[in-house]
Amino acid sequence: MAAPPLHAPRKLKLATVSLAGCFGCHMSFLDIDERILQLVEHVEFDRSPLTDLKTVGACDIGLIEGGLCNAENVEVLREFRAACKTLVAVGACAINGGLPAQRNRLPLRPLLESVYPQGVPDDPELPLLLNHVHPIHEVVHVDYSLPGCPPSADAFWQFLTDLMAGRTPRLGHGLLHYD
Repeated sequence: MAAPPLHAPRKLKLATVSLAGCFGCHMSFLDIDERILQLVEHVEFDRSPLTDLKTVGACDIGLIEGGLCNAENVEVLREFRAACKTLVAVGACAINGGLPAQRNRLPLRPLLESVYPQGVPDDPELPLLLNHVHPIHEVVHVDYSLPGCPPSADAFWQFLTDLMAGRTPRLGHGLLHYD
């Protein structure tokens, strides 16, 4: 009988973060349902909807959804990129600004004044809004993109299993949806 291995293979660390978006990509990720049990055999979750961690440590794979609409988003993105070996832009908002970027067609100040006719809030606790919503690749290097609005649970699963196996992720016909 062979001796068991001295060390089990190291689990990859996976973290997620959400910026300016609807959190739909995270919900779709969680829709992998019972496959999450297979996933935890290979990954350890850092910051994610499955943990209560508010900061991110060094991680192998970082999934980020949402675009950049304020200074705090930019700060969080830069910190997240620095902590992640592989950064994945998830969904339309992270990849191209998505629905939040619809405000880019209008000048910011008149837009805010129309939304806040009694006066635009200027509390120092509020993050400074950017003049335009930006996709994340305009600020940091992105290693992979997982398109969709949101990407389906099956697309997440295929993407992550390819990435964990050391393969370049490829999403075949039927896995990309823009609902």
